[in-house]
This record gives sequence, structure tokens and C-alpha cells, in this order.
Amino acid sequence: MRTAGLYSAPVKRFFRYNGLSLVLLVFFLVTWLIGQVLSGEAEYNEDRKAHGLSEVTTYQYLQSPHFWEASTENWESEFFQMSVFVVFTTFLYQKGSAESADPDKPRTPEPPVTKKSPWPVRRGGWVKAVYSYSLSIALFFMFLVSFALHAVTGARLYSEEQVLHGDEPVSLVQYLGTSQFWFESFQNWQSEFLAIGVMVVFSVFLRQKDSPESKPVNAPHSANE
Repeated sequence: MRTAGLYSAPVKRFFRYNGLSLVLLVFFLVTWLIGQVLSGEAEYNEDRKAHGLSEVTTYQYLQSPHFWEASTENWESEFFQMSVFVVFTTFLYQKGSAESADPDKPRTPEPPVTKKSPWPVRRGGWVKAVYSYSLSIALFFMFLVSFALHAVTGARLYSEEQVLHGDEPVSLVQYLGTSQFWFESFQNWQSEFLAIGVMVVFSVFLRQKDSPESKPVNAPHSANE
């Protein structure tokens, strides 16, 4: 019994310390690989049947531009919103918001470098300089990758639809010049900025007990933390 307890403690600690990311990962995989796949496959096959084509299997659908265009189109907007928000919060403020630093207080100074500091910090120089902006760099990179994948898969899907209607397929460059590509992007971008804007403003006046995304329940509206 004692041995089992020793082995279970690290496991329990792992799930306790990483529960938020693990649960979000599970929700992502379930909604993406089950919810989106099943509903997307049904929609895709309905469209194919309407054009006199045979249905595709789930395996075939997972390789289709319909699935990947829809996925990357949404990832693109998410990473764009997050990267812009991270950068904006370095110099823009919202008084009273839990999502913003307090404009009336100086920024908290960096703690001293210790043995537990991240390796780039201990390395110093240009490595530390790049690491200082690594969050926004990584998010912008993910945005660019998603944007490129959206463009490539979107061009394939658009060409499929063109052929079904008796028209010529388009190249990637031609697709980038279509209103459809930019409509797909802007309809997602606007919703992301609306959502994060609502979160910023709502956190001034509303509370969620025990959440780090909220101020303490008893805190005045004017407080940022």
C-alpha cells in the first residue's frame, strides 16, 4: 500500500498542476476530432450528393480541404487575436480590468536571476532579448502558419467548388485575391476581437470567485487586481 501511494503521489501532483491545460486539450480534441469531423463530414457529403458525387469516408474527409480549411481558418483568428492582445497589453490599459495592468502603478520589476530562472535568462545577451518577447513571437508565428494553411487548403476547396460548377480551378495567388478568402478571415477576426474586448470590459464590473481571470469579489471596480 505504501509503494502504491508513493507512485500515485507524482501522478496526482501532475494532474493537479496541469489540470487546466489537460482539460482544455481534451475539450479541443473532442470538439475538433469528433464534433467537427462528424458534422463537417455530414455537410460535405450532403454537398457531394447534391452534385451527384459519391460520399467520402471519415478517413477521406480527414484529408479533405473542407476539413482543414475550416480548422485552420479558425486557428488563424485565435492566434491573431491572442498575439495582438499580448502585445497591446504591454502599452495599452483598461482601468479596473483584470486583463490589464494598472495604469496608475509602475510595472513590477523583474525578479533577480537565479538557478531556477529559465535558461535563456541565465544565458543573457541576445538569447535573453529574444526570449523577452518569445510569447508574442510564438503566437504570431502560429498565426502565420495557420494563415498559410488556411490559404492553401482554402484554395483547394475553392477550386473543388469551381470545378463542380463547371468553372476553372484557381491558383493560390488567385484565391488570395478572392473576396471569399478575406470574408472567411474577417468574419472570424471580428468575433475574436469582440470576445476579448467584452472580456476586458466585463472584468471591470463582474466577478468570478476564485478565478485568476477575475478580480476578488470584494475589490472595487476601479482596481485592476
